[in-house]
Amino acid sequence: MSIESVKEHLKQWNREQDVMEFDTSSATVELAAETLGVIPARIAKTLSFRGEGDEAILIVAAGDAKVDNKKFRQTFGFKARMLNPDEVLEQTGHAIGGVCPFGLKNDLDVYLDESLKRFITVFPACGSANSAIEVTLEELYTYSSAKGWADVCKGWDEPHESSELAAQAAQGR
Repeated sequence: MSIESVKEHLKQWNREQDVMEFDTSSATVELAAETLGVIPARIAKTLSFRGEGDEAILIVAAGDAKVDNKKFRQTFGFKARMLNPDEVLEQTGHAIGGVCPFGLKNDLDVYLDESLKRFITVFPACGSANSAIEVTLEELYTYSSAKGWADVCKGWDEPHESSELAAQAAQGR
């Protein structure tokens, strides 16, 4: 059902047919990257956090990024507390492994992390543990109704990694 809500959501932009469904799992960054034949950093993972009320806040980040608790608190004014799997499903309508910022059960605040800006296109999941879509950053921003860009992650901008990632991205890997 979750992938269906994503496809329904993407119909607004005539992109529902671009959702890729795989015979193998794409439930983790590593599995998705292997299935798609791209570097893990290009997988746009959606992280779910407890917001300031009953609602969640979603951060879409590059596959190689990790949330920096200090940056998160400085940006949002509260501690980064991830939702448990039941809460994720309740808030987003998507189970862990297929969480994405499209076709959400609730109207949640979505932010895109700066770690994504290294890439022209990225691959978020599409509501199931074996799906994805390739989107530009502009499309991701639009389709997710993002509230804005945030700088809340670390671990992705080390000079040696960035150079290697840029070279791989330029080669389309």
